[in-house]
Amino acid sequence: MAELYAHIALNVDNELRTQSLDSHSQGVGLIASRFAADFGCGSISLIMGLLHDKGKEQVEWQNYIQGVTGYNNEFSQVKCAPHHAYVGACIARKQYPQIAHLIAQPIAGHHRGLYDYCDFVEVIKEGIPYDVEIGEVMPFTFPRFSKLEKYDYHQIVRMLFSCLVDADSLDTELFMTPEQAKLRGGYATIEDLLVKLESHLQKLRNESQDTEVNHIRNYVQNQCVKESQKEKGFYSLTVPTGGGKTLASLLWALHHAVKNHQQRIIIAIPYTSIIVQTAAIFKGIFGEENVLEHHSNVNPEEIQDRELRERLQLAIENWDYPIIVTTNVQLFESLFSNKRSDCRKLHNIANSVIILDEVQTLPMGFYKPIVQMLDSLKRLFGVSVLFTTASQPILSGRIDGANPFAGFDALPAIQEIIPIEAQLHDKLRRVELSFMEESQTYDQIAAKLIEHKRVLCIVNTRKDAKEIFDRLPNEGVRLHLSRMMCPAHVSATIQLVKDALKDRGSEPVRVVATQLIEAGVDIDFPVVYRQEAGLDSILQAAGRCNREGKQGICTTYIFSLGKEHPLPPGFISQTNNARKGMGQQQDWFAPEAMTTYFRQLHSRIDNFDEKNIQDLLYKRECEFEEAARQFHLIDDQTISVIISWNGSVSLYQHLLSEGPSYMLLKKLAQFSVNIRERDFRKLQSIGAIEEPFERIYAITNPDFYKKDTGLSMDNQWLEETYII
Repeated sequence: MAELYAHIALNVDNELRTQSLDSHSQGVGLIASRFAADFGCGSISLIMGLLHDKGKEQVEWQNYIQGVTGYNNEFSQVKCAPHHAYVGACIARKQYPQIAHLIAQPIAGHHRGLYDYCDFVEVIKEGIPYDVEIGEVMPFTFPRFSKLEKYDYHQIVRMLFSCLVDADSLDTELFMTPEQAKLRGGYATIEDLLVKLESHLQKLRNESQDTEVNHIRNYVQNQCVKESQKEKGFYSLTVPTGGGKTLASLLWALHHAVKNHQQRIIIAIPYTSIIVQTAAIFKGIFGEENVLEHHSNVNPEEIQDRELRERLQLAIENWDYPIIVTTNVQLFESLFSNKRSDCRKLHNIANSVIILDEVQTLPMGFYKPIVQMLDSLKRLFGVSVLFTTASQPILSGRIDGANPFAGFDALPAIQEIIPIEAQLHDKLRRVELSFMEESQTYDQIAAKLIEHKRVLCIVNTRKDAKEIFDRLPNEGVRLHLSRMMCPAHVSATIQLVKDALKDRGSEPVRVVATQLIEAGVDIDFPVVYRQEAGLDSILQAAGRCNREGKQGICTTYIFSLGKEHPLPPGFISQTNNARKGMGQQQDWFAPEAMTTYFRQLHSRIDNFDEKNIQDLLYKRECEFEEAARQFHLIDDQTISVIISWNGSVSLYQHLLSEGPSYMLLKKLAQFSVNIRERDFRKLQSIGAIEEPFERIYAITNPDFYKKDTGLSMDNQWLEETYII
């Protein structure tokens, strides 16, 4: 038999070189088996690797690759290759019926992604081609998972898919672009990173003042070290704002990973503003070469070192890095994705530590599939999860909703790192809540803000932010923050807020913002006003008040804008009603109050699986593609429009002259605003919208973008959807 080829490529001397099909299949099998060994599926992943490209044995496929690469001009007329991925799946079903339900889908979908079951059945109907050898049956060890739940199966298949597609990509890369392959790896070990962190913390202790707050931070860190030596599982770190949970949680994670031989730390955060801040801290401690920042606002071109830039871009593909800082959206949507590109990273989540920061922001409509996914990751794939927040939600035991059929059993017991008798919420008390009994108008709230030299006001909608901001006198530092401003404008304005607060002059500093400033942004006002909302949001707002505890007890005022309009319907009204349903509390900051609040909130939720993910995935005949289509944490019905602000003009001109590219569009995303379709159509009807390329929109007229408040549409402001 003539040699069979998997890949043909040019070498540095412009000569063609070949990779045999046998060599590629063996390479993929060995890499995949190494990946899957962490969860006991090494031998069946080896089989997947050996079978995945069996379809390339077809004579027509071999003719195609030789012709299209110029290796054999005899076949230059062959312009189309026959499908090949399904062939290995057919062989798996014939030769390995005991494990075919686990490996056939990953093999069939290793290029296009996992199928919906009916589509998968249709694809494999063609059967095994006559010119493909079936081969001998390989021995394998069936994975010995503990008791399986109905929600485990789809994630086992997805993890095996991840092992296969990443192994396929890496072996192909090693042959096609060996110089690129050499850039992978070479980072520090978890043990090395722990040494770096402890050295950094010791330096902070040596330089810090002898204050009660610093004593508490040291206590939190000591508790984290002590509790880190336990087995893999679910843990929570409930620390009020100012208790140093960011570094303490990482200290716990590194110690825990060393103790349990886990391979990496993944920190998932809901808001990009916190991610940028957190990643910068970690890079300062561990070096940029050990921290991967993966979210939509990352621009790799900002990294000056070319080799490091290329290494980080490669690591984004499969998360092969010791510390990853990412978004909840990136983490969970990947875990429910069917796409090859999204799933490559999943096997690197196995045997890792996940820190879920601000865990109270997990969307209730996806609570059930997310929580049960975390349970699978812990039981089957050796993952430990740390939930961190100042407002710990209910994630264990029975969770019941308004609908008697909505309830479900959540996680087993979660071990809290800080004992309740520590009473940290009391020791770190710096703020009291004052609920204003009467509903307020925009004028009344503006008048109250003017009474203070330094004050932050947080509201629920873009419209409310604009209305109150316009009523403030234009004196001192007067700033507005909402998503009517592009991300670059928001970041620049947050920095202006921080700089203004550092200046101890007598000028007023007044800021009106939507809740984008509420969680994780390191600012400190002596007075905060917060429009009525859920208790978790109110306490997050209070965390921006007297943050460093240097001014005794300060006040966060809670107000209603009922005289102007009621709260928008939906989740924000549910959260506000849940808080009201608690009645008057002796201590709003106590952990018991937060538990009461979340029980009230759950009782108002009709469905913890609003997209019916369980109907799509909790069975053998999984609908992988449809589930991925439905699982989006943020139901974004908006349209992105490039605006005219600062550096966007030159970038837009570059777009017009050079056309769209991935990196250029990534840069332009920093100068874009998301608007609702009805408002988009309104702007379009008056000729404000340009469309230089299909589905790329821009407003180049600077009159539509205000330096203080962002995108304007004849003063018809869009309402801010509640951030999840």
